[in-house]
Amino acid sequence: MSSLGSENVAARTTTAVPEVGAIALGELPPQGQETYRLIRQGGPFPFDKDGVVFGNRERLLPISKRGYYREYTVKTPGSRDRGVRRIVCGGPATQPNACYYSADHYANFRRIEP
Repeated sequence: MSSLGSENVAARTTTAVPEVGAIALGELPPQGQETYRLIRQGGPFPFDKDGVVFGNRERLLPISKRGYYREYTVKTPGSRDRGVRRIVCGGPATQPNACYYSADHYANFRRIEP
């Protein structure tokens, strides 16, 4: 098989996943560090919607089956509602495989490196 043919096979079999930058846990705002700690201990969470399934409809995170990702609020000082900051984790509830921080209500994500 020519190299051109193998490149075409690779292009057809690889699912495009957006690049997600990383952020160290210590670089998160203090409220994000607190939310991450609550996730790891299983709560209690300050908002009813914390822990609900995150659908990843925009496919900004690696593709996984429905129910894999859950979202959590990162409090925003001065905000009267949940604000725009979130942590989304995939995998088991208190031992997630990966967590991602969004400072802009899911427009961008950065993988949290503990």
